[in-house]
Amino acid sequence: MKALYLDCFSGISGDMTVGALLDAGADFALLRDGLMSLGVPGFHVEAEKVAKRGVAATQFRVVIDPDTPKPHRHLHHIEDIITGAALPEAVRAGALKTFRLLGDAEAAVHGIPVQKVHFHEVGAIDSIVDIIGANLALHLLGIEAVFASPVHVGGGTIHCDHGIMPVPAPATAMLLRGCPMVGDDLNAELTTPTGAALAVSWTTDFGPMPAMTATAVGHGAGGRDLADRANVLRVIVGEMAALPTGPAGRVTVIEALIDDMSGELLAPALDALLAAGAHDAFLTPVMAKKGRPAHLLTVLCDGSLLSGMTRTLFEHTTTLGLRFREERRTVLERAWRSVPTAYGAVRVKLGFLDGVPTVFHPEYEDCRARAAEQGVPVRRVAEAAHAAAVEGRWCDA
Repeated sequence: MKALYLDCFSGISGDMTVGALLDAGADFALLRDGLMSLGVPGFHVEAEKVAKRGVAATQFRVVIDPDTPKPHRHLHHIEDIITGAALPEAVRAGALKTFRLLGDAEAAVHGIPVQKVHFHEVGAIDSIVDIIGANLALHLLGIEAVFASPVHVGGGTIHCDHGIMPVPAPATAMLLRGCPMVGDDLNAELTTPTGAALAVSWTTDFGPMPAMTATAVGHGAGGRDLADRANVLRVIVGEMAALPTGPAGRVTVIEALIDDMSGELLAPALDALLAAGAHDAFLTPVMAKKGRPAHLLTVLCDGSLLSGMTRTLFEHTTTLGLRFREERRTVLERAWRSVPTAYGAVRVKLGFLDGVPTVFHPEYEDCRARAAEQGVPVRRVAEAAHAAAVEGRWCDA
């Protein structure tokens, strides 16, 4: 499996990421052609070799015509640019994911719906090009998994559209929740919101470099020169043994103890959480203080959805407070197939270990519907569907 390690010892930004991936072997001509398909006028891109405190690196630049309009864009404007470009589907999906992470972070910082977020710095042409260019360069290198070091954010304060802000900037800090960060007394922003969004949207796990055989090393140059370090992002491309399971990484766990709602009122809350994108949501009966029966409501979701999940919980339950934590997880690759039974077709969820299906779970709603149609117990339909799946009898073979 071809993997990439982001060594963020001097932070990460959008232009540094594109430069590092070009330095590691991504084709600049193909990258430029893809970016020219965006339908955004008034810019061109350049890449040149520079030296940062003795380290040879590639500096990627987006050069903008000074007469080009600079509108404030909403998320849907940027999504239209991405979906209308001549890009591979994986690049389009990666860029959309990155911008949606940015949108969620900005919305949480400002306390407004994501649809009302004005993208200021990240809505500018250079940031749009950086994010799409980084996702395209990742695709050109054929990367299948990304890992990252703890992210160096810098220190001090910066000036932005909203005035003086601390480092890391509020959106950067929001994006890096649950990820290891490093700061110091350097009065500089080493990690930008764009760089943080790319790292979070790509990375399977943050920490030491995993065991891999390096095939290429690239350095992407930042715009400023630092007195005590090379201002570069280092990337290491290598081959590693394929993971035996599917996506591994971090998941946010949210918990609330509720002792004044019945189970029938809590059930719609679970439905709302799942509809909002939770991986799972469930209730555990517990004994609360003063011997009161209660429910522990647990939600598993991506860290980027924490703000939305929090709002959903407060809207749909009576809880006055929540607690959350980040945990690591690994899951099996999954797929849906349909199997024929004597009672009709039933969908089955499959779990794959090393590419081989080892878990077969008939979809309950399908089993219930077939059972009602045929006047048989649900258990009988589920058993028939499970047996058909184990034998590999598929409707859609």
